[in-house]
Amino acid sequence: MNLLRALLPRLQRIERAVDAVIQPLVFAGMAALIATITLQIVSRVLFSAVGWTEEVSRFLLIWITFLGATLAFQRGRHIAVTFVVEALPRRLQRLARIAALLVALGFMITLVVIGYEYMHAQSFQRSASLRLSMTYIYAVIPLTAALMSWYALVDLVEVLVRDPDDIDSGSVNAEEPPA
Repeated sequence: MNLLRALLPRLQRIERAVDAVIQPLVFAGMAALIATITLQIVSRVLFSAVGWTEEVSRFLLIWITFLGATLAFQRGRHIAVTFVVEALPRRLQRLARIAALLVALGFMITLVVIGYEYMHAQSFQRSASLRLSMTYIYAVIPLTAALMSWYALVDLVEVLVRDPDDIDSGSVNAEEPPA
C-alpha cells in the first residue's frame, strides 16, 4: 500500500500530461471539423462540391468522438446510475467503486485487444476519396481504450490508497483538471 501511495503522484502527473495532449487535439479536431463542413457547404452552394470534405468530416468526427469519450471517462462524466451505491455504507461504496473500476479496466483491456485485431483486419482497405489506409481511422479504438485503461488504473490506485471513510459517490477525478 505504501508503494502505491508513493507511486500515485507520478501516475497523476502522467495522467495530467496525457490530458494536456488530448484536450488540444479534441479542440483542433473540432475546429478542423467546422472548417471542413463549412468548406463543404460553401463549395456546394457556390461551386461544385469538394469531394474529400465529406470523408475528412466523417474521419474527424470518429476521432473526436473517441478522444472526447476518453476525456469524459477521465473526468467521470459518462452516464452512471449511482443511487444504489450512494445508499450503501461508506466501506461498501469503496468496494463497489473498486469493483466498477476493475470491470471497466477489464472491458478496456479487452477493447484494446479486439480493436487492435479489427484495425489489422481492415488494414487492406483504403478510403474512397483520399486513398488513406483505414488503419489510421481504426487505430483510434485501441488507442483510446488503452488511454481509458490507464485512467481506470490511476483511479483504482487512488481508491485503494484513499481512506475508506473519505469516499465520495462520484468519480475520483470528477473535477476539472487545472488549466
